[in-house]
Amino acid sequence: MYVVKFEDLNKSDIGIAGGKGANLGELTQAGIPVPPGFVVTAETYQKFMEDAGINDKVMEILDKIDINDTKALQAASEEIKSIINSAPIPEDMILFITEAYNQLCQRVGEDDTDVAIRSSATAEDLPEASFAGQQDTFLHVSGNDEVIEYIRKCWASLFEARAIFYREENDFEHSKVYIAVVVQKMANADKAGVMFTVNPSTGEEIALIEGSWGLGEAVVSGDVTPDNYQVDKKNNEIINVTISDKKVMYTNDENGTSIKVDVPEDKRNERVLSDAELIELTEMGKRVQSHYGEPMDTEWAFENGMLFLLQARPITTLGDVEEQKDDESADVGDVLVRGLGASPGMASGKVKIVLDIDELDKILEGDIMVTTMTTPDMVPAMRRASGIVTDEGGVTCHASIISRELGIPCVVGTGNATTTLKENVGVTLDGKKGLVFEGISETKSEEAAPVVGAAAAPIITVTEVKANVSMPEAAEKAAATGADGVGLLRTEHLMLTSGIHPGKFIADGNEDELIDTIADNVMIVADAFYPRPVWYRTLDAPTDEFITLEGGENEPREHNPMLGWRGIRRELDQPEILKCEFKAIKKLHEKGYTNIGIMIPLSQSPEELKQAKALCSEVGFEPHKDVEFGMMVEIPAAAIMIDEYIKVGIDFVSLGTNDLTQYTLAVDRNNEFVAKHYSEEHPAVMKLIERTIRKCAEAGVKCSICGQAGSVPHIVEKLVEFGITSVSSNTDAIADVRKTVARAEQKIILDAARKRLE
Repeated sequence: MYVVKFEDLNKSDIGIAGGKGANLGELTQAGIPVPPGFVVTAETYQKFMEDAGINDKVMEILDKIDINDTKALQAASEEIKSIINSAPIPEDMILFITEAYNQLCQRVGEDDTDVAIRSSATAEDLPEASFAGQQDTFLHVSGNDEVIEYIRKCWASLFEARAIFYREENDFEHSKVYIAVVVQKMANADKAGVMFTVNPSTGEEIALIEGSWGLGEAVVSGDVTPDNYQVDKKNNEIINVTISDKKVMYTNDENGTSIKVDVPEDKRNERVLSDAELIELTEMGKRVQSHYGEPMDTEWAFENGMLFLLQARPITTLGDVEEQKDDESADVGDVLVRGLGASPGMASGKVKIVLDIDELDKILEGDIMVTTMTTPDMVPAMRRASGIVTDEGGVTCHASIISRELGIPCVVGTGNATTTLKENVGVTLDGKKGLVFEGISETKSEEAAPVVGAAAAPIITVTEVKANVSMPEAAEKAAATGADGVGLLRTEHLMLTSGIHPGKFIADGNEDELIDTIADNVMIVADAFYPRPVWYRTLDAPTDEFITLEGGENEPREHNPMLGWRGIRRELDQPEILKCEFKAIKKLHEKGYTNIGIMIPLSQSPEELKQAKALCSEVGFEPHKDVEFGMMVEIPAAAIMIDEYIKVGIDFVSLGTNDLTQYTLAVDRNNEFVAKHYSEEHPAVMKLIERTIRKCAEAGVKCSICGQAGSVPHIVEKLVEFGITSVSSNTDAIADVRKTVARAEQKIILDAARKRLE
């Protein structure tokens, strides 16, 4: 059986068609749109090697190889490929293959149709190994003679140096790994790329999609830094869009040959995928994952608006995914280059810049390999390196996948690592945040905390459940609850624990010390929750809390500090303190803690929001562009005028219901004579809350709640119904709040279903 059509294969046929061919057959049978084609079977390759009398000679060469001698490995590879490419193919094989190709041409209605010819090793794409990219792919092949020629080249590519190295390292016997060849109609893609149906580093249920113009080879090979998109599979919400400078693309020349060309200037920074296309891709990803019953790594293409799947295989790098805490980068030097975090972890070592395959020998054990773009040929050297940094490439390119499989921290798509980093200089890279720091960090491994009791199945909710945090020392405990982030990080304790009035720092010329005090404390929280969001509320201490501090003797004496000089009204009167806060958060962003957002407290007018954003811009930190910028809604005026705030521009809102209730009802919640009149459920308070949530939902602004009302079950049910995006509570209430949120969401779904049946 020399040739088998896709329609006659399924995922159990790896021994016949290799991983790629078997999966294309499985997808075809499942009704997924796949360009048609056939597979030249592994048995055909085996018979060719035996009939040509070259199998023993090839194995003899392999037996003598020292795979750690890069030059010797390359020489042996070239010798074996030359033997295979010069051996004659039996006439009956040629007849069967050309007949299958001619039938494919008739099926698509084209003479000498262009096909892609791809290797499909029989051990390829198995759960315990990834052979991705180790054998060759040839595009835009047409005509009987070319098809035969490139099938033979695919057979020879089973002995690329990188493939030999990988099999030796993973104890695959060369004599028992065969190669099938996929012959598939070319998808002449306008845009193409890769989609993981879960996050390949964390296992999160998000579709991670990368795309670029033209054929997908640019993305897979790492020739281009593609656009990066993340879509929440629960509700198809697009949660991240990163547009890259896409410098090159693969397309066809006048002869139908695939060539690499420059992307037109007007498209380099243009978004590749629309929202509708992202949702279409995500839906296909969910369908494929459901069919296979496991997360999948896929390649896709859009041709004239039609989506095709070109490949699917199980993700091989997940294992037992656990949330790992990165080694803290607080004591590391300045950020030298930034890119995409492709494989998590911290690594330190000397920079070795590789601009040519002949330079791989310079990579010694523990070095940081820096290269223009990652390629499969680098695998032997990657094994020796402690970390990888590239100018180009995305988190779904081949070397990123291999880095994750090898457990090597990797940062890709930096744009300038090979020109910015210096040979033999020590650096530290953070493969989760995508940063490379100056200097070598002496990281210490930490023992995993013991697991107490059997873990229950996690409760999944669309509405996020976050934590309120006041003290850095409480961050680890809060993060361990599984909270989806910090909805309120109170500044007061962070700043006041020094015992010094923030104004005194500035008056004494110690502004940098104040900035460091804020940054060091906030970083503890941001690190514990990274990459989950942390919303930092700027200073909101009333005057009676400042009086006791060193330097606070000049604080005014207010009859009612809660209604006095506090929140954003005070900070606009003392802008230098607020600017120090902005500088502290900016400093953390530059260290890679981009999960921190800023929100201003106690605003009564959109003009205050404008002034706060202007001060943030003054320190070189642009709201909305560099940092998410939001506000508390604690005053009835803010709730009533929320439309005006939205026009000024906000990324998120947090309802402070404790203050909102007392200001709406004119009730001091700490006054025992009127405490009985204090109630978040008062109709006026609930109307203000509902108005804020619904207006934010209409405008696409994230809306949370961080007051006591967020811990009251029947109020939470109403908040979910109004459309709130997150509920933030004290640490000890998170588990109960999540259950309440889940019940509320289920009730809404059930009520809607019942109405449809009525």
